[in-house]
Amino acid sequence: MRVYEILQRKGDKVYTISPTATLSNAVEQMVNLNCGSLLVTELSSILGIITERLILTAIDGETRNLKNLLVCDFMNRDLVTGSPSDDVSEIMGMMTNHRVRHLPIIDNGRLAGMISVGDVVKAQLDLIAVENHYLKAYIQG
Repeated sequence: MRVYEILQRKGDKVYTISPTATLSNAVEQMVNLNCGSLLVTELSSILGIITERLILTAIDGETRNLKNLLVCDFMNRDLVTGSPSDDVSEIMGMMTNHRVRHLPIIDNGRLAGMISVGDVVKAQLDLIAVENHYLKAYIQG
């Protein structure tokens, strides 16, 4: 299975935020969109990613006000990305090795979508279900 197959089912919608937005804005947007990360963009350029985990790290042990903290100060600038032609098993290894749960997918220099660990697990479960169905049908007759 390839990443483009996940994107075909899921769609290519990617949620973004400005680097000058506050962490409070990021939290509000993630809650409203029911998502765990936002790509940080400016003028169509991808600058990084802000995730739930990065926000929790920003406030760990502090009583900081999220309205005073900017996304650009806490985002991850070292993006790990994939491509639509990548094999899902390779992507699983990449996400595990880099300890990322959200992976922007880049196709010929442009953003093609975003996948999460949940998307990858769902795709693998769907594939196993199909294989199981065909094996049962083969065995039965």
